[in-house]
Amino acid sequence: MRAIVQLTAQHVHEAVGQAPTGTEPAALGAVGASSAGTVAQLRAQVERVQGRRLDAPVLPVHPALASLLPGGGLRPGSAYSLPRSTSVLLALLAQPSQAGSWCGAIGMPQLGAEAAEGLGVDLSRLVLIPDPGARWLAVTSTVAEVLPVVAVRPSGRAADGEISRLAARLRDRGAVLLVQGPWPQAEAVIDVGEPTWKGVGRGHGYLSGREVTLTSSSRRWPRPRRARVMLPDAAGHVSAAPERVRPVEALPAESAESFPQLIRAVG
Repeated sequence: MRAIVQLTAQHVHEAVGQAPTGTEPAALGAVGASSAGTVAQLRAQVERVQGRRLDAPVLPVHPALASLLPGGGLRPGSAYSLPRSTSVLLALLAQPSQAGSWCGAIGMPQLGAEAAEGLGVDLSRLVLIPDPGARWLAVTSTVAEVLPVVAVRPSGRAADGEISRLAARLRDRGAVLLVQGPWPQAEAVIDVGEPTWKGVGRGHGYLSGREVTLTSSSRRWPRPRRARVMLPDAAGHVSAAPERVRPVEALPAESAESFPQLIRAVG
């Protein structure tokens, strides 16, 4: 098992009263006469307001989860609301960490390194802050300054102003926030349900996997999306659940004989 970084809240310092760092966007120049120049100017204006590039690539996730996220991945500068399921969280952290992104988990003292590695998280790029204390939001904001993916389990309610400042910092740094619990203005809200364990027979057998339904709601979609996934599968990883094939039932002989036979005269 590879090394894992674990910090205490004392290692994280919040600069009180300091505004989010970053250069101010340049003012827009005169709009050119060509349509290409006009489009470029409008694009720059929208990017300045939103705080991120419209064509910025998303962080990768497992293919079994891609359909649940707008753009097929985790969008930099955005927040996502997750259920209090460690498996769902680790499944989302796996691909970004494998692709080279550092990830942080705040306020999750029960998160196990072995379970994280089993679901594909690169432990050499995982930072744990198990107990951030009452200032969990300030710690989260500071960690988002340096890590591209930050997961947090809130230990209390945060003021609207503090949440807005954190959202501005996420956009400024291009960080992704994964929140175990409700979160305002989330890019997507993911829920888990309908769990079914595999491998158990009639009083015998071994658990070989758990099949769950993940439901994702987003303001970018007219209706929620659903995906049936193995979390974990027989190998301890995340994978798409096999499609259920409904068996074809043979028609009983007496029923077949009861249908009237259609006869047509020919000639």
